Amino acid sequence: MRVTKFTHSCLRFDGDGVLVVDPGAFSERSALRGADAVLITHEHFDHLDTDALAEAVATRPELTVYAHADVLPALGGFAGEVTAVEPGTEFRAAGFTIRAYGGRHAVIHEDIPRIANLGYLVSDGTDSAYTPGDSFTVPDEEVGTLFVPLNAPWMKLSEAIDFVRAVRPERAYALHDSLLTETGAKVSNGHLERLGGTKYAQVAPGTILS
Repeated sequence: MRVTKFTHSCLRFDGDGVLVVDPGAFSERSALRGADAVLITHEHFDHLDTDALAEAVATRPELTVYAHADVLPALGGFAGEVTAVEPGTEFRAAGFTIRAYGGRHAVIHEDIPRIANLGYLVSDGTDSAYTPGDSFTVPDEEVGTLFVPLNAPWMKLSEAIDFVRAVRPERAYALHDSLLTETGAKVSNGHLERLGGTKYAQVAPGTILS
C-alpha cells in the first residue's frame, strides 16, 4: 500500500486501485487523477471540494464517492455515484477494505452545531492506515499508520498527543496541518515527537510514505 500525503487533509492510497480521502479546497486536484473511489470524512470545504470531484468524474465516470448520509445534500450537484456510509460499516473500495468509525465532528464551540464526521481505517490485507477526519475517535483495531490532526479550531495539542497514545500505531504523520505557520508547526511537532510514544513526522505535500 503506497500512501501519498497531499496538502492539509488529503491522502491518496495506491494499490490494486486508487483511493483518495478528503480532496478539499486546500489540496491539489492532481490527487484525484485516476481515482477509482473517494472517501469523504465530512462536509467542510477543506475536506470536500465538489468542483474538484466533478472534474474528476468527468474524466472517470466510474469513480464512486463514499460519505456519511448527512453529507449527501452537499453532493447534490455531483453527477457521480455516491454511497452512504454509517459508523461501523465495513466495505470494499478501489481494492481496499475500509471500516468507518465515529459519527460526529469534534466540538468547535457550543454555539456551533456538530455535524457528521467519519474516520476511516484503510487496509490492503497487509498494512493499515487510519484517518480520523475532524475528530479523535479511536478505532478498535490495530493501526499501522495513523494520521493525526496537528492544528484546527476544534482541537488542542494535548488531545493530539493523547490520541496517538490511545491508538498506539507503528508510526504517525501529521494531518490537517496547513493552518499553522512554520514556526508553530515546529513547536507542535516537537511535542508530538517527544510525547506521542511512536515514530512521528510532519511531511511535505507530495511525500510518498510507503
